[in-house]
Amino acid sequence: MKLDPRRGSAAVASGLLFGAGLALSGMTLPAKVIGFLDVTGDWDPSLAFVMVGAIVVHFVAVRIARKRAAPLFGGGFRFPEKKNIDVRLLAGAALFGVGWGLAGICPGPGIVNLLAGSPGAVAFVGAMVVGMVAEHVLVDARASVTASRTAPS
Repeated sequence: MKLDPRRGSAAVASGLLFGAGLALSGMTLPAKVIGFLDVTGDWDPSLAFVMVGAIVVHFVAVRIARKRAAPLFGGGFRFPEKKNIDVRLLAGAALFGVGWGLAGICPGPGIVNLLAGSPGAVAFVGAMVVGMVAEHVLVDARASVTASRTAPS
């Protein structure tokens, strides 16, 4: 499969823009994030404006994308198909929230901090990768067990 250099360039430019936005907004600073989450103490509401801005941009971008036949640089759009709230979604959201609250950082800012040379980001991103691999292993194991139970004997 040959990669279109325009797609790669667009991906790099998007990643750099995203990372710059995270850094400029303070989302890469764990103390700022924890200050936002501390609603009963010294609350810092500034990240709410960052989140609302991101939601507005995403809302507009999805509306534009749904009107297009295909992305500018090939491939296809992939929109979420599941619309229901299930145990996996709730457990994942809870795990994400607890991790975000304890560490003051989430995956995007973690990668930005890693590339910026933050020592704490090495541990964070390492743990994140281990968790992602473990999730895939568990999902694959569950699927194979389910398939073996439903296979005709």
